[in-house]
Amino acid sequence: MVIVLFMKSIIPDNIRIIALDLDDTLLRSDLSISARTRDIVRRIQAMGITVVLASGRIPEAMEKYARFLGLHRNPGYLISNNGALIQESDTGTVVYESLLDRHTIMSICDLAEAEGLPLQMYADNITYISKKNDFSAIDENYTGLRQVVVENFRDLAVEGCYELTIPGDPVLLESVKTMIETYLEVKISMFISRKYFLQITPDKTDKGTALEKITGILKFDESEVMAFGDSMNDESMLNWAGFGIAMANGNVKLKEIANMVTDLSNDEDGVADFIEKNFFGLS
Repeated sequence: MVIVLFMKSIIPDNIRIIALDLDDTLLRSDLSISARTRDIVRRIQAMGITVVLASGRIPEAMEKYARFLGLHRNPGYLISNNGALIQESDTGTVVYESLLDRHTIMSICDLAEAEGLPLQMYADNITYISKKNDFSAIDENYTGLRQVVVENFRDLAVEGCYELTIPGDPVLLESVKTMIETYLEVKISMFISRKYFLQITPDKTDKGTALEKITGILKFDESEVMAFGDSMNDESMLNWAGFGIAMANGNVKLKEIANMVTDLSNDEDGVADFIEKNFFGLS
């Protein structure tokens, strides 16, 4: 007698939210979304799954992607500024926001000035920078936002901002991060994204916390959430979600905490490939 064993997929069959990072996850290196990926995302929306775009970008730098994916016509959410702002994708309604406090802004500006570091912040579809630097062009290519150098950067920042960014060499940024953690009496969240940008957001503000807030609004459970990411600013999201997926091109540390890793990279439509195989049985 031959006994045939059927293996059940390890992908949960109760997923109701799929959260997607943008840069180096959903987006290809040329910052495009393929027609294949667009069609898959629209298909899972048609199944009743809520799609969440989660990014360090500001809303204005996410809008064209949300529209391309059809989120402006379907109930979904945009997590921007690494979790400091949450909006409904179809209405634009803000459901949560958190700004850096004045003390934190002043402390970071003092440190940057003392160490000769540039600072940047995003507002009004513009990237405001304290001084030109070797990494501003990299950020401009990613976001597509016009850059403006302001001499009174500190005064502009204290008017209110969701996050501050210190651009720089990856080795330098690790040292700056340690310096802030050791010497500054501020309660913040920090992430190094795209290797060249240390992003500073309000305390307990990250993609995972934002995803938890959305799940609470919809009255779903974390076990019903799947999240895709590639960088360490996605760590909280992959950790919190019931099922976290790291990209094949992702950070090694992120792969270690993920439930699974995609077979293909962002340039090979890794997200679409994973969903096709595990949700629709396509290969």
